Amino acid sequence: GPGVPQDVLRAVVDLAKEIGREGREGQPIGTILVVGDVRKVQSMSRYLNFNPFRGYTRAERDVRDRKVREQIKEIAKLDGAILISRDGIAEAACVYLDVPTDDVTLSKGFGSRHLSAAGISRHTKAIAFCISQSSGTVRVFQDGEVKLHIEPLARPHVWQPPRLESTEGGGE
Repeated sequence: GPGVPQDVLRAVVDLAKEIGREGREGQPIGTILVVGDVRKVQSMSRYLNFNPFRGYTRAERDVRDRKVREQIKEIAKLDGAILISRDGIAEAACVYLDVPTDDVTLSKGFGSRHLSAAGISRHTKAIAFCISQSSGTVRVFQDGEVKLHIEPLARPHVWQPPRLESTEGGGE
């Protein structure tokens, strides 16, 4: 990516794949991770909620740390995009990307999340990772176009507690 170190890209790809494959607590999650060009992205967005990363040290927000990625997976359940600086520091979450999409062309079947990811990558130097809630597929957008698409290997089966049928008080 444009000025994004390889280890940061690798950490974000791993995070996106895990969100797509696992969701959170058995529920599928869709979200956008925007990497790089944070100032310009912030100028084209607004907060939907409090920023959950505010007040933490850089080390406590570094996506290359496994524990931080686990916390980001929890935050990904909230509405809005997650912004990550080019050096791998989670800067903001719950961000509404208010970006023009007139000049973005996507295949049929993509929703507003994909359109926003394409738009922000078209109008900034950021790379946007869009995780589909319905399929878990990760699409990587750069310059308004899908540059990479990653299918989850498999979504795990969510085990439910067994329900035993009672034979007392109603059986023949």
